[in-house]
Amino acid sequence: MAAVFLGLLLAGPVLLVTSSPLHELSNGTIPLVMWHGMGDSCCNPLSMGFIKKTIEEEIPGIYVLSLRIGKNVVEDTENGFFMDVNSQVSMVCSQLAQDPTLQRGYNAMGFSQGAQFLRAVAQRCPAPPMRTLISVGGQHQGVYGLPRCPGESSHICDVIREALNRGAYSDLVQKHLVQAQYWHDPLNDDLYKKHSLFLADINQERGVNETYKKNLQQLKKFVMVKFLQDTVVDPVDSEWFGFLKTGQAKETETLQESVLYKEDRLGLAAMDHAGKLLFLSTEGDHLQFTPEWFRNNLLPLLR
Repeated sequence: MAAVFLGLLLAGPVLLVTSSPLHELSNGTIPLVMWHGMGDSCCNPLSMGFIKKTIEEEIPGIYVLSLRIGKNVVEDTENGFFMDVNSQVSMVCSQLAQDPTLQRGYNAMGFSQGAQFLRAVAQRCPAPPMRTLISVGGQHQGVYGLPRCPGESSHICDVIREALNRGAYSDLVQKHLVQAQYWHDPLNDDLYKKHSLFLADINQERGVNETYKKNLQQLKKFVMVKFLQDTVVDPVDSEWFGFLKTGQAKETETLQESVLYKEDRLGLAAMDHAGKLLFLSTEGDHLQFTPEWFRNNLLPLLR
C-alpha cells in the first residue's frame, strides 16, 4: 500500500469499543486509544483497521482501543456528523475511566477531528492519565471551510456545507451538527466565542479554565502532524494550532503569534518552552501518508 487514506475530518448514542484482548502492563507496552475522523469508522480495514493492525504487529502485546460510538459502523460514521461533541467526549471519558487496562496511563492518537476531541478528553478528564497525544491532521483552531468531502459521504457534506453557510452558530445547527461545533469564523469572532458549544470552550475563548490548563500540561508530549498538500482542512494551519487572523479571511498566524499562546491561556507556551510540543509534517493530502512515514515518525512515540 503506497499510502494510507484514513477518511476525512471525526467521530460517533451508545459507546462501544474495539480492542485487542486485555494485556497486563507488565509486558512493557503503553496502551493506545485511537479516535477516527469524520466520514470514517473505528474498524474500516483500509483505514483505522489497517492502522490498528500495523501498530499491533510493530509493538507486540500492545493494547489498542479504537473507539466506536454507536451500535455498528454505520451509526459510528453517522454520529461523527450528527452527535453532540460534548456528549461524545463525556461518554469516552466514562469508558476510559472504567477500563482497567488504562488506569496507569495511556497514549492517544486522534485522526482529523478525532484529534481535537481527544484533546478535550485530556483537558476535561485527567484520570486515567493521558501521556502522549498525537494529533494526525487535527483542527485545533477549527475550520473555516469544507472545501472537499469525497467518497460515500459527499452528499452529507453538501448538506453540512449549506447548513454552515446559512448559520453555523444558530442553536439548531450547533446542537445537531458536529462540524459546526468546531466552525471558527474569523469574520464573526463575537458570535463564535459566544455560541460555539465545543471549540470556544476547550480553547479558552470565554475565559481561562485553570483546570483545563493544568490538565493539558500533564501531557508528556503533544504531537501535531500537518499535511502539506491538504485540500480538506481550511486553513491547514489549524493542524499546527495556527489560524486566520481575526477580522479577515486571508492572512494566517502561527500558534506562537496567537493571543492564545502569548497570554498562555491554555498552557501551550509553557509546554513549548518545556519541549513538550512537537510539530511534524508530511507530504500528501489529508490523512495520506506512507506506511514507512508512519513507522519512522509516529510508532517511536508509542513505544
